[in-house]
Amino acid sequence: MASRDATGRRSGLRLPSRRSRFIFYGVGISTLLIFNIWAANNALRHPRAHVPYSPFFVAQIKAGNVESITSTGTAIQGRLRHAVRFKAGSDRARDFATEIPSFADTKQLDQLLQQHNVSVNAEPLQRQAPLWERFVAGVVPTILLLLLLFWLFRKMTGGGGIGGLGRSRAARYEPSPTSITFAEVAGIDEAKAELTEIVDFLKNPERYHRLGGRIPRGVLLSGAPGTGKTLLARAVAGEAGVPFFSLSASEFIEAVVGIGASRVRDLFKKAKEAAPAIVFIDELDAIGRARSSTGFGAGSEEREQTLNQILTEMDGFTPSTDLIVIAATNRPDVLDKALLRPGRFDRRIAVNAPDRAGRRLILEVHARDVPLAADADLAEIASRTPGMAGADLANLVNEAALTAARRGEDEVSFDDFMSALERILLGAERKMMMTEEDRRRTAYHEAGHALAGMLIDGADPLRKVTIIPRGGALGVTLSSPDNDRFNYTNHELNAKIRVLLAGRAAEQMVFGELTSGAESDLDQLTTIARYMVGRWGMSATVGMMAALDGDNRGNASPETLALLDVEVRRIADEAYADIVSLLREERDRLDALAEALLVHETLDAEDAYRAVGLVRPVVEELRPPLTVQDTVSLEEG
Repeated sequence: MASRDATGRRSGLRLPSRRSRFIFYGVGISTLLIFNIWAANNALRHPRAHVPYSPFFVAQIKAGNVESITSTGTAIQGRLRHAVRFKAGSDRARDFATEIPSFADTKQLDQLLQQHNVSVNAEPLQRQAPLWERFVAGVVPTILLLLLLFWLFRKMTGGGGIGGLGRSRAARYEPSPTSITFAEVAGIDEAKAELTEIVDFLKNPERYHRLGGRIPRGVLLSGAPGTGKTLLARAVAGEAGVPFFSLSASEFIEAVVGIGASRVRDLFKKAKEAAPAIVFIDELDAIGRARSSTGFGAGSEEREQTLNQILTEMDGFTPSTDLIVIAATNRPDVLDKALLRPGRFDRRIAVNAPDRAGRRLILEVHARDVPLAADADLAEIASRTPGMAGADLANLVNEAALTAARRGEDEVSFDDFMSALERILLGAERKMMMTEEDRRRTAYHEAGHALAGMLIDGADPLRKVTIIPRGGALGVTLSSPDNDRFNYTNHELNAKIRVLLAGRAAEQMVFGELTSGAESDLDQLTTIARYMVGRWGMSATVGMMAALDGDNRGNASPETLALLDVEVRRIADEAYADIVSLLREERDRLDALAEALLVHETLDAEDAYRAVGLVRPVVEELRPPLTVQDTVSLEEG
């Protein structure tokens, strides 16, 4: 007999999986459908052999073997006294059908039938099986099929609507020794501090109820992807030791209108029964976008019904309901205002990318189970990864461990981390055969980027330059700031644009023609220049106004947007003239750096400075800022 384990489940029995049950039900329903069609088709036919009038039919009459016939016009159906084979190889049968030829003598046939005592019936010809046979073969399988479908839906729904569509799919996590806590969340201390009060309320609700206080009913976590919003929500549940219901907002939506609202009701019903509890809704903007009076169609109606139900459920809490809704989104600007008003998502917490100190702490958390070599300085690695979020740093540690394993090492070294960082930022190296002409063009293109980064004041410092194809580029120049950046001056942005144009300028100056290698550079500089003019007010011609919205779309009159395009072209043209002049003055250094790349293919910062006869400047350590807005920039050739 099967025993029960600690959770109350039978350990000796293995229940079929959900997929296996669906396959079983599908095969059963398909089999019943096929049988139903076969039975219905066969119920319309009565097996009767068609035989020739002469000699078979006439011979059987003369032999006294015809028992009875039914005739209408020239058609005859009959039954024999003894079963015979109607043709060679067939089974014996008694029922037959035949046709009287137009030239046959019907009077002689009538006399012949009377002589051999053949019963001639006045009934109509039999076209199909009897009614009771048709009922059994056609209706009964249909009834059985409907009963099976009804039973299947009952098993699947459990009272939650057709096919279980109205039931919530939220995953429930119970408190356990392995639950995530704030100790496993590093680098976002400001957000953790904001959530401390939520944890205290869930642990000690009486402290607040006693004074008539009310904890925020909803907490909205906003920030870039990978910054740890979901991890924070799970850590709150782990710290408080309460059930945690988690699902994505897109899981509410179905093609059938009303299903999303039903799932919301089911989710909150379960959460209230388990209170105190936390409901976590990820990617809230999937259903929480601002409603519009112009929206129509089933998809828009379903989304709005779901949103309305969420608003109702959050407003319907009683003061004693210890239930908190935590939601995460990357786009708080598109959310409906009704979600953000007091009484729903009262508290909004921005989860920013970590600063240098925060990145070091995150690296320490993810490297706890990784054997590090003596030279693996996590503080130095943190300084090389500005703009990286928690998920990016976790991926970096994992890639470094994989790199060390591929090299057969027992510990993860600093070089492994740098190789992993290059693989993430630059892409994997591609083995492709390049002509000598393409290698030379690529070398001058990347040398132009690298030399401009060394000479132009305000440009991000050079880290590495290579002409080995990586990702989608034939060559790559990597530059990144020495310290965390959250603001750029007009001078520094113009320096970025000149560095981006240096690759195209070097190619044209040396080879006298243009290539398609500057596609990515032109795309990046156009974005920077458009933001300078259209969002940051750095053009005296357009003035202090925002002509572009956050998605880089026009937000002004056609005349202003046309003026914006003219200003963007002016900035690019002036920057190109400046960088061409600079590279002509430094042609010897450009040639030297290009030749070094052709020989070594990859140069780090020290080697690149040495190749052009310059001394790499010493970076003065600065105190890390509170937030990070900058990202590592890639110059692709």
